Amino acid sequence: MSDGSSPRFLQGVFEFDGGGYEKPLLIDESLRYVVPSGATTQPVYFRGGNSAEQMITVVLFRDGKPMRYFPIAAAGATHVALRVVEDLLADTVLELYVAAPESAKGTVIVDLGLVEV
Repeated sequence: MSDGSSPRFLQGVFEFDGGGYEKPLLIDESLRYVVPSGATTQPVYFRGGNSAEQMITVVLFRDGKPMRYFPIAAAGATHVALRVVEDLLADTVLELYVAAPESAKGTVIVDLGLVEV
C-alpha cells in the first residue's frame, strides 16, 4: 500500500471445544495482535467458518473486553465488512475468542483483516 499503511491478518484453522456462550475461550495464541508503538490500526473485515452442528460466535476482544461479535451459523460461514471502524492506538491488544455451547466441538476458520498505519 503506497499510503504508508500495511495490511495485517489474524487467520487460520483451529479446533475448538465449546465452553458456553457466556464463556468465550481464546481460540489460539497466534490470534493475538498488539498495535505497535507509533502506529494506529483499524479492523476492516472479518470472515469466518464453522464446522460445528451448533451456532458459534467469534468474539474480537480489545484489551481483555469484547469489542465485536461475529455469529456464525451451524455448519456455516460469514463475511462482515466493518463499516464502522475506529482507530486502535499503540499497545492495544486484539484477540479472537470463540463462544459456543458446552456440547459443541468443531473447527473454526477465521480471517480478520486489519490496516496498520
